Amino acid sequence: MTANNAGRAAAEQSAAQAAAQAAAERAADSWDGELRILRELLRPGNRLQMAAIALLAAVSAAATLALPLVVAELVQQVQRGEGLTRAALLMIGTGLGAALAGALAAFLLSRLGEQLVRRLRITTMRRGLALRLSDAKAVGSGDLATRLTADAMQLKGAINIGPIQLPMAAITLLGTIVIMGVLDWVLLLITLAGFVFALVVVAVVIRGLRRTYQNMQDDIGTLTHRFITALDALVVIKAYRAEERVGRSLDAQARRLEKLGVDAARMESLVVPVINLGQQIALLTVLLGGGARLVSGDLALPDFVAFLLYLLQLTAPLIMAASGAAQIQAGLTSRQRFNDVFSLPVEDLSPGTHDTGTGRSGAPGPAAPAVRFEDVTFGYGDEPVLRGVDFEVPARGLTAVVGLSGAGKSTALALIERFIEPRSGRVHLFGEEAASLPLNELRGEIAFVDQAFTLLDDTVRANLGLGLAAPPSDEELYAALAAVGLDAPVRSLPDGLDTVLGGAHDLSGGQRQRVALARAVLADSRLVLLDEPSSQLDSVNEQRLRQIVDTLAEDRAVLVVAHRLSTVRHAAKVVVMDRGRVIAEGTHDELLDSSPAYLELVSAQLLSGAAAPAARSTKEVPA
Repeated sequence: MTANNAGRAAAEQSAAQAAAQAAAERAADSWDGELRILRELLRPGNRLQMAAIALLAAVSAAATLALPLVVAELVQQVQRGEGLTRAALLMIGTGLGAALAGALAAFLLSRLGEQLVRRLRITTMRRGLALRLSDAKAVGSGDLATRLTADAMQLKGAINIGPIQLPMAAITLLGTIVIMGVLDWVLLLITLAGFVFALVVVAVVIRGLRRTYQNMQDDIGTLTHRFITALDALVVIKAYRAEERVGRSLDAQARRLEKLGVDAARMESLVVPVINLGQQIALLTVLLGGGARLVSGDLALPDFVAFLLYLLQLTAPLIMAASGAAQIQAGLTSRQRFNDVFSLPVEDLSPGTHDTGTGRSGAPGPAAPAVRFEDVTFGYGDEPVLRGVDFEVPARGLTAVVGLSGAGKSTALALIERFIEPRSGRVHLFGEEAASLPLNELRGEIAFVDQAFTLLDDTVRANLGLGLAAPPSDEELYAALAAVGLDAPVRSLPDGLDTVLGGAHDLSGGQRQRVALARAVLADSRLVLLDEPSSQLDSVNEQRLRQIVDTLAEDRAVLVVAHRLSTVRHAAKVVVMDRGRVIAEGTHDELLDSSPAYLELVSAQLLSGAAAPAARSTKEVPA
């Protein structure tokens, strides 16, 4: 026994160390607060790399600006009849230097961008998991997923352009204009006049694109969310032959998205042709004006050649600036969508220091019930769900909550878990007000099986060990599975406990529910919440469930929302709810005598399809 305790202590210490290491990795791979792209790119670990990128981009821009002057030198050497080797080699070297420096700067920046997007995705996923349930549902799973895909790629595009390439394009553009002015300011004025119209059109386009991108990203999120929701409901859609109807609804959303995409493409398609048109107008006027100035002797031939090359080169930074500005607009839209998520409040799941004064081995007595509701009210919007609810759950034993659908039973469980907060009144957990307990501590006291018997798309082992401080041994896992009659089916899976659930190796609905029950068996929690745990169990497994519940109830509190009489009749306490109020409490037999509403529920067989309402025994009856 001592060796086992030592082994468990070592496993828990190892798990704690692993958790601390994982927390350190999370801190390195995420951030808190608003996303600021430049701040993230210039974080301490990236500054040297960003300096190298800036230097390479500056070298590329300088070489690009110098190239026409090298060509002018080559023309002068031709005029003087000198050798061309040195000038030709200089021209080739300048061109290659500009290309290589620019390519290396682009690669390094793209690598930094991928690192930032990785951290952004990690932050978004962890933030999404930490959101309050109400906020997560309001945003929608599909819309959150879109931020990891479309929004992340839009932001990556802005990173590739904005921090280095766009400033270098602006520097190249400004440098080109300055050098053109030095070569011949008259021709420069002619050139700028040719580009005025193009610049006005581009400014209008960029202004309209941001609004279009915002609508596009919102619609992509909506479409993704609706499609994911449809896939989750695919069984029902097929059962009711509703593929065509649901498809038409999704088609309409896709067509709206297409229209926005076409609108954006229409605006974007104007940028390059308009700039090229401006260049052609400027080129024509420069050729005419420059020819006249050459004839008059006001302009030398090498300077004219250099000026023409700069004019031809002028479009590249202009196009880069215009298209880059459009990408920046898309990136800023995506950044705002990320910040919208980051601004939402999250639950604080940090380890708590609160001490209730009770341990697992010393559970509180009757004076400190597991759960106590004191005049609790709750509602969604203006619709009340709970109205002044008062009831207690003893620290040991089985308590059942019954009532018609919409009575507020599942809402009561959600309040205990603090998935939601009461509008008024107080919920107590083992003598402590739930609102004063750290969430991590509160939920560590509770094992929960929801109506949907939710499992992760992960291995059987991972699903069973969810929330445990130390990973259980195979023997412990199979013992829990045996308790719910699922050890043999799991052993028969291709990889046993390490089989990933879903796809070709998924479990049936009842088997998935039993995995969720086995997870509750493994949890060392003082309170077990079961939300209709027998909804998909046959009579044999329902009998096994009752045995498991009875075993759990021997040394902890079990609160079950139930519709079947077989679950309720042997409960130590039954709470009857109707329209958000508690209308009766007692044992099964007591309520049959004292509560017409409970008798009506039993008589209508809403609790069990086969139980006789006159049954008075609280002993277990085989299903």
